[in-house]
Amino acid sequence: MVLLQFLKRKKLQILQDAEHPNVISVFLNKGSKLETTRSWNFLGLERNGLIPSHSIWMKARLGEDTIIANIDTGVWPESKSFSDEGLGPVPSKWRGICQHDTKRVRCNRKLIGTRYFNNGLAMYAGPLNSSFSTARDYDGHGSHTLATAAGNFVPGVSVFGNGNGTAKGGSPRARVAAYKVCWPPYEGVQCFDADVLAAFDAAISDGVDIISVSLGGGTEEFFKNSISIGAFHAVKHGIVVVSAAGNTGPNPGTVLNLSPWLLTVGAGTIDREFTSYVSLGNKKHLKGVSLSAKGLPSEKFYPLVSAAEAKNANASTAEAIICQGGTLDPRKVKGKILVCLREYNDNARTEKSWQADMAGAVGMILVNDEQSGNDVVADPHVLLVSHVNYTDGKYIFDYIKSTKTPMAYLTRVKTELGSKPAPFVATFSSRGPNLLEQGILKPDIIAPGVSIIAAYTEAVGPTSQISDTRRVPFNVQTGSSMSCPHASGIAGLLRTLHPDWSPAAIKSAIMTTGTQHLVFFIDQLKMKCTSAFLALLTFLTHAATTQDDSMEPILDDSSSYVKATPFAYGSGHIQPNKAMDPGLIYNLTTLDYLNFLCARGYNETMIKSFSNSTYKCSKSFSLADFNYPSIAVPNLGEDSVTINRKVTNVGSPGTYRVHVKEPSEVEVLIKPRRLKFKRIGEVKKFKVILKAKVKGKPQGYVFGELIWSDGSHYVKSPLAVKHY
Repeated sequence: MVLLQFLKRKKLQILQDAEHPNVISVFLNKGSKLETTRSWNFLGLERNGLIPSHSIWMKARLGEDTIIANIDTGVWPESKSFSDEGLGPVPSKWRGICQHDTKRVRCNRKLIGTRYFNNGLAMYAGPLNSSFSTARDYDGHGSHTLATAAGNFVPGVSVFGNGNGTAKGGSPRARVAAYKVCWPPYEGVQCFDADVLAAFDAAISDGVDIISVSLGGGTEEFFKNSISIGAFHAVKHGIVVVSAAGNTGPNPGTVLNLSPWLLTVGAGTIDREFTSYVSLGNKKHLKGVSLSAKGLPSEKFYPLVSAAEAKNANASTAEAIICQGGTLDPRKVKGKILVCLREYNDNARTEKSWQADMAGAVGMILVNDEQSGNDVVADPHVLLVSHVNYTDGKYIFDYIKSTKTPMAYLTRVKTELGSKPAPFVATFSSRGPNLLEQGILKPDIIAPGVSIIAAYTEAVGPTSQISDTRRVPFNVQTGSSMSCPHASGIAGLLRTLHPDWSPAAIKSAIMTTGTQHLVFFIDQLKMKCTSAFLALLTFLTHAATTQDDSMEPILDDSSSYVKATPFAYGSGHIQPNKAMDPGLIYNLTTLDYLNFLCARGYNETMIKSFSNSTYKCSKSFSLADFNYPSIAVPNLGEDSVTINRKVTNVGSPGTYRVHVKEPSEVEVLIKPRRLKFKRIGEVKKFKVILKAKVKGKPQGYVFGELIWSDGSHYVKSPLAVKHY
């Protein structure tokens, strides 16, 4: 059992015939194309409503009978995403329950378990009434994340007519269990550590395969962190634990959930946008995003006013420009399009549109400040809103000042597919380095986390505002909370496909195959290629790593054209179809993790949080011996640094040769440069020797890449190096 030894507060991170070789593809007997959850199409699991024969969905039977747990705000059980249509009996390995519930939460063969945990909350808030005895989701976050990981197929889904198609999760045929630990805020806190730990304990006991945790884990030491401790015990029992990287980017050192036994997932975009264009009176056209249900009252230009010029007599300009409640004068706003400023880390975007609506605006333009940059979000506003980036917003403000009669028109929201570049790292996605242990590169991977459509609660409106009386069964949300369950769903597929793999093996497979997106499109061509052209395509798709779908390097945001680094994307963007056959994996055991803690200076008392028995540290273990799939060296001095790694063959016999892209000003030597494997399960060791080419350099972090390849597998590890 996990020791419930401490209480610390935690915020919610808003944050079988198919196997036959003659079968080319399998498609669902549905009327709609598989489009709504666009990310799975973007990731190559489906193509135009078809499941290709090489898709991991085909190979892994859609995650059949894997059990995915979600530690979050609960579940809306009536959602069609949690229907048990087409599913057989509950797997015999399941030992959990559907806890007695005052809000009539019922389980079925899909939603096989529900529990709620509130003792940690009660320790602060005092005795709780019966309304807290429920796993029902009154927030929407838990239903959305659980459905993203493993929701069933639901045709005919849209959000206000946008994104029409079939919704589904990453492991659509997996079974799911909801563990509610997050409640309405008490003194600003939603999820308490004691409840998080209790949920981990229950999930372990219940027999789950994957635990998805879209909560912020903090940067405190591992033995003081509930997610870190709970996840350690889960991994010890063979359970993969996936977590969110956080939403406080793009500043460096903001990444959360830093434990090496966690798969930490940052957020990237997909090739779909929900757009609303701004037309100004000077004939300038600017692109914004939105999921507003309404259009303008008439197809004509309307007067345009800055919120700073529409303030009431008692409000300051600083308060009015951000459309703070009670600062707008309806006489100055009514019948106009209002321009509001969104400050960095201000997530009250829909609150601003409520204020604009109540003041009588016909529409609103939400403008980013400089620090918010290109971080635009499609929200389900109550009136037509277009959210534009900083550069375009500055142009709008300058236009207003340039004329006595500024005018504007906003187009209705429409769905645009094939947007480029894609993916780019979302501005909000938290960045490395790992401030707790810089020798471990975090985040580990990025996955789709922007404008994701999935199941939602029907207890509140899509904006979560009290005054929002609308109800939607599916909603769009953005954050690393959405990228986390994408990886959880993929981990579920890998667990179905490879039931004997350790959590570290699954994590390694995801990390070492995560890079560019061109392969998602190339895969569709391979069936039609000659062998020579196929070889060329294979080379192209692997030769250039961490690239978007146009063969360009992944960017740090959509329009600044700054090349992203491993501190933004970790090992790259997730590639599910490659992860099922990684060739080699970097394995780790519980003893390795305990030795890692020893290398950090943990004593026997500190390690008791992780080990049920007394563990004596080995004096010889170094962090350089820790077999992590990525390599970070924050302390390169005048002498060389030697990193030890070992890889396990999980594919066919073959010979792997190493290719290195050296970080700037760093010499990298690999010994040996060739590894020959004769059988599955064979382990080979190698050394990575790094030496500065110039004394005292590199002064900041520089990046490179190490690739082992046998010609068909490409086992990639990012390198991050800094002189100290």
